[in-house]
Amino acid sequence: MSSTSQGLVTVASEHSVADSLDRLEARLRILGITSFARIDHAGGATAAGLELRPTQLLVFGNARAGTPLMQADQRAGIDLPLKVLAWQDSGGQVWLTYNDPHWIAERHGLGEPLAPAVARLAEALTGLVKLAAH
Repeated sequence: MSSTSQGLVTVASEHSVADSLDRLEARLRILGITSFARIDHAGGATAAGLELRPTQLLVFGNARAGTPLMQADQRAGIDLPLKVLAWQDSGGQVWLTYNDPHWIAERHGLGEPLAPAVARLAEALTGLVKLAAH
């Protein structure tokens, strides 16, 4: 199951939070896409004496895909590189959530000239997340 709300795409994962992002990172390595950071929000919460269900963020990107968006409007860099949040809800279901590239383009008014590049980026991101989730 997947859903889209306010520019966020959320997909159910069959794997744990850690395994979902491990699967995504493995595919990114194969494709030569750079993983910049992996942030363990739950680990940070624990270190601060707080509780948070498993929640991790993977930050990744490819300059060939993201730079054209920033060339059109450098402020698109606030939404790039791409990010996928893996999180577990109160029922134990794991979800993968990311910003829809079409929403990023709309937010920054990137316009029709970049529509094909944005569509390719959205298709690639959708495929990567589905592979990580199943």
